[in-house]
Amino acid sequence: MSDDGPIRAATAELAAWLAGAVGDPVPVGPPRPDADPSRLALWPLELRPARQTRGSSGPEPYRLTVRYLLAAGGPEALAALDRVLVAATGAAGRTLVLEAGDPALWAAFGAVPRPALLIDVPVQVTHPARPAAPVLRPLRLRQLEMLTVDGRVVGPAEQPLAAMRVEVVGQPYATQTDPAGRFRIVGVPHDPDHPTPVRLRLTGRGQVLTTEVDPTEPDIVIVCAPPTH
Repeated sequence: MSDDGPIRAATAELAAWLAGAVGDPVPVGPPRPDADPSRLALWPLELRPARQTRGSSGPEPYRLTVRYLLAAGGPEALAALDRVLVAATGAAGRTLVLEAGDPALWAAFGAVPRPALLIDVPVQVTHPARPAAPVLRPLRLRQLEMLTVDGRVVGPAEQPLAAMRVEVVGQPYATQTDPAGRFRIVGVPHDPDHPTPVRLRLTGRGQVLTTEVDPTEPDIVIVCAPPTH
């Protein structure tokens, strides 16, 4: 683990807080059978899952909780444990869990049961932000023209087709033809430096037709032939 890892950083920060509460440094290590009866010992016991959150602005940090065991070496350390309890109930306290009396826990350490408590510390693993690519050239702003596309939809023999839905494919622009088969779509983006056709989708009378038109034409005529069987 690197020196600036999140768990190591949380352990060092908690040890510093305990030293301030107790008045003496609190070593980080497991409870030992031959521990100094007047000292406390801090040990990271387990990692516990925490609720994750979701965001739309980028990768969210991964959250977890590190559970620490703070154990008294003997009866002489009870005063220090008292000071930790008092400090933990303050405004900038810690989350304490009074469930450290499991005999199996002390058997695993090879030590007799002794006064102890658990401290839960929230930890999050942040994702490094990717640096933005450098801008090597001056920015150039290009304004697109907004065109009005006028046209007619007709059937065989130039028969006007009314109530046909006309929409620009891939864009939120749509209208319907009037009784004369005419339609008008306002505000279609157009780049005069790189002109491209506009794709229109026509729906109605049991037909769906897609066609490309030149948006600069003053009067577009689209012929819808009846479906063949």
